[in-house]
Amino acid sequence: MYAIVDIGGKQFKVEKDQYIYTPKLEGEAGAKIKLDQVLLIDDKGDVTVGTPMVKGAKVSGKILEHVRGDKEVVFKKKRRKGYAVKNGHRQGFTKLLIEGISGK
Repeated sequence: MYAIVDIGGKQFKVEKDQYIYTPKLEGEAGAKIKLDQVLLIDDKGDVTVGTPMVKGAKVSGKILEHVRGDKEVVFKKKRRKGYAVKNGHRQGFTKLLIEGISGK
């Protein structure tokens, strides 16, 4: 059984006992979370597609930790002008454990 879930504007295919890294979510490490924006559920070939969401479907999960991604270097330059700026950015992520999918 798997589901397609919208988390933070991004779509994830999730299954039970799977770890995913999502855009940073509110909540402390160890907190339970319910995801109700379920777009699709597949239960052993029985596919339910939402219009746009599947009514009554929920995915339960647990926040394991908040982490930061690798550093991305942002370099801007204008040639022959003496202008060069170098900045870095690290995106925040939440490590999430999918505990269960309840559908239909």
